[in-house]
Amino acid sequence: MAKGTGKRKMASGDVATNRLAAHRFEFLDRIECGMVLTGTEVKALRTGTAQIKDGYAAVQHGELWLHNVHIPPYGPASRDNHDPERPRKLLIHRRELDKLVGQVKEKGLTLVPTRLYFKGPRAKVEIALARGKNAYDKRETIKARDQKRETDRALREAGYR
Repeated sequence: MAKGTGKRKMASGDVATNRLAAHRFEFLDRIECGMVLTGTEVKALRTGTAQIKDGYAAVQHGELWLHNVHIPPYGPASRDNHDPERPRKLLIHRRELDKLVGQVKEKGLTLVPTRLYFKGPRAKVEIALARGKNAYDKRETIKARDQKRETDRALREAGYR
């Protein structure tokens, strides 16, 4: 039987993580980006209820945009609230963007958000350049994880850990 409540804890400072992305994609590179947000979005992020599970990043008109990331409305702002699903501009250096554009043009590569967090007072998002996994790749990942778990359990029972 599994220990705990079943919900994993995030790293300190993390607002949202995309753990399912590691199962769906093979990460090739990770980049930290800033985000252009409104005041109510920042306050809503601080509550820690954002969801990035279905999110993706895309290059449009020479700029990097984050799509399908849900930042819920901030309760006390009532009528001056933001649209929860609006596209958000990402801040990245031009040479990094040019490098990403060249890599994304390759077949099968995409940009996936993996973490949403605060670094000091600024909200940041970690974008991963990723390639989709095939079904057999997913099975191999699960098999390797299970084997590691079995060896750790055997070592622990034998008193080596």
